[in-house]
Amino acid sequence: MDGFGSDFSAGGSGGKIDTGTIMEQVKVQIAVANAQELLQRMTDKCFKKCIGKPGSSLDNSEQKCVAMCMDRYMDAWNTVSRTYNSRLQRERARM
Repeated sequence: MDGFGSDFSAGGSGGKIDTGTIMEQVKVQIAVANAQELLQRMTDKCFKKCIGKPGSSLDNSEQKCVAMCMDRYMDAWNTVSRTYNSRLQRERARM
């Protein structure tokens, strides 16, 4: 039987779905996707900002620019992430 549910009944739990395991797998997949998106955005923005004319190698100033750009991008990302998480916690506490 080809279906989305066919994988869930193959476990040793007598056909029961282990929702905790599934939720953890989904959380891991979301975290990986978010990390990939962060890396892609950071690469795109820093490349556009720092690389004037692409070539076979980066000169010293381009290397420094990319390194500093990535550091600033990660610092900003971490600041926004911490602020967002603390706001979520405050909102949850109010409920």
